[in-house]
Amino acid sequence: MSPELPLPKKKLPIAQLAIGAAALAAVAAVVLYLVGWRTAWDETKRLFEMALDLIAAAGPAVFFSAMAILPLFGAPMGPFAVMSGLAFRVQLGLPMVLALGLTAMAINISIAYWLARRWLRPPLTRLVTRWGYTLPQVESGDATNLIVLLRVTPGPPFFVQNYLLGLAEVPFGRYLVLSCATQGLLFSGLVVFGDALSQGKGKVVMLAAGALVAVMVGTHFVRKHLAKKNKAATL
Repeated sequence: MSPELPLPKKKLPIAQLAIGAAALAAVAAVVLYLVGWRTAWDETKRLFEMALDLIAAAGPAVFFSAMAILPLFGAPMGPFAVMSGLAFRVQLGLPMVLALGLTAMAINISIAYWLARRWLRPPLTRLVTRWGYTLPQVESGDATNLIVLLRVTPGPPFFVQNYLLGLAEVPFGRYLVLSCATQGLLFSGLVVFGDALSQGKGKVVMLAAGALVAVMVGTHFVRKHLAKKNKAATL
């Protein structure tokens, strides 16, 4: 059986979302006009630097432990990647930041898999169904395609992907290696991007941004290739 991607059962209310986004944009524009663009920028920068100082003061052990645990509850992984380079590059060096970040991500991926597969299967099944995703049905020979296709397809958040693959009971070793390989590229690009921002290196920022775009384009072609392969297999 060819793997099927978990897709939302219901269409997003595009019109309502567009109206809501326009209303928020209008409110933000009014607030910025009243406060002043320069004042708003300075205050945002101050709050960001304050948050960065708090993260640095907490230390790498607290930060990377939080990175391994909080995404289990829906926290996005991207901000952790960017902030790790900003907060700890000087203290630890970029290679160590990358190593600790990838380790934390691998721990998170592993915990989510076993939570879904062994301990929390009934409530997680109900939860992902309520979110609008269907559980993928997969045979052993199709596991690789399912893992890669799910990882490179926009839509399900990172933590939902982990739980879905655990519920599908794909082989753990393959799941861990392929997940770290696909997500590790994006994660590393975000860490380098954050590091470049912290040092004010415009050229490195542009290179990191270009690398991220290249990864996204590459995943697009991988997704199209696997989709065609799966379609051909079902004919």
